[in-house]
Amino acid sequence: QVQLVESGGGLVQPGGSLRLSCAASGIFFRISAMGWYRQAPGKQRELVAHITGAGTTSAADSVKGRFTISRDNAKNTVYLQMDRLEHEDTAVYSCTAKPSYNNNEYWGQGTQVTVSS
Repeated sequence: QVQLVESGGGLVQPGGSLRLSCAASGIFFRISAMGWYRQAPGKQRELVAHITGAGTTSAADSVKGRFTISRDNAKNTVYLQMDRLEHEDTAVYSCTAKPSYNNNEYWGQGTQVTVSS
């Protein structure tokens, strides 16, 4: 059974930082592409950042230079370091896993990030 468990969300002031973690089980993590999505109330879900099994990363223009995605294959965990947070970053953040050996995409339950003074 595949499980993705996010943690690290919370309330932070503008300009602050948070680090999200997503622990994966039930998949061959090192050959799975991992991603972070977010969805704010009334808005469409958007891909925030992505990392391949080989470690190639990409990020949405809205977060480039502020957010960094990384992975630790020894811990089956992907991270999203979020710096210089803005009100507009408030959303539910969810992690996804897409193994290279099947066509499935798995989702975590999401973690709330609220940026407010």
